[in-house]
Amino acid sequence: MRGRPAAPRALAVALLVAAAVLVGVPASAAETALLRVAHLSPDTPAVDLAVTPLGGGDPLSTRPGVGYGALSEYQEVPPGGYAVSVRAVGAAPGSPPVLSVTVDAPAGAARTVAAVGSFAGLRLVVLDDDLTPPPTGSARVRVVAAARTPSLDVSAGAVAAATDLGSGEVGPYVAVPAGATTLQLRAGESPAEVPVELAAGSVYNLLVLDGPDGGLTVRTVLDAAGAAVVPTGGVETGAGGTAGGSALPAVLAAAVLVPAVLAVLRLRLRARTR
Repeated sequence: MRGRPAAPRALAVALLVAAAVLVGVPASAAETALLRVAHLSPDTPAVDLAVTPLGGGDPLSTRPGVGYGALSEYQEVPPGGYAVSVRAVGAAPGSPPVLSVTVDAPAGAARTVAAVGSFAGLRLVVLDDDLTPPPTGSARVRVVAAARTPSLDVSAGAVAAATDLGSGEVGPYVAVPAGATTLQLRAGESPAEVPVELAAGSVYNLLVLDGPDGGLTVRTVLDAAGAAVVPTGGVETGAGGTAGGSALPAVLAAAVLVPAVLAVLRLRLRARTR
């Protein structure tokens, strides 16, 4: 009789596997790529942005009415090549794009595709994002010059974060001491100071934008906290989104289902033993 409980135990294992499928355990981050888009051209009106596999098919994401200063959340995509297209707001999805760029997104990589520069010289740039944790006690920052200024210098405390960036240019990643600090911005003869809080172990993009008063403003974007990628949330101006929905209902269902099934199996095992 002691050999007979193997079947219920096998059933328990099968149910646990089924629960994992129900929850929708995500693939390893190393098996996918991360891709996001941004509108960082100060004098360009809102645009529609779309991400489409190079092999054809429906867009993976369509973001209408994306305005200046908007940065989308990261989207997990299968490794491969993609086209990011810019169209006028309301243009037919199948119409020729105003601008388009191809992106190579290998497994484990993170990419940002940004519309930068002036409206007359609008272009798309592909940025390689480094989301690895910085050294202990520090944060890693990258400055993106998205304002109408011919030259931009940025320092975080005593550390130079960017030097002589033109509009639409991007600085290197720089490790800076974590905690409260002051960003010092200099564009020509117009210096500015912006207080920020940078968490230890985190990675940030510092978007330097035209402010509403004619000066400069900084949007601090948290990209990763430790080993975890942090979504920035939806695009501020317009709908859009990524594939997939919330896993919370499935998690709750599995949390209720699995203990209940295991309890029933234990009762059956005890009955068989007796």
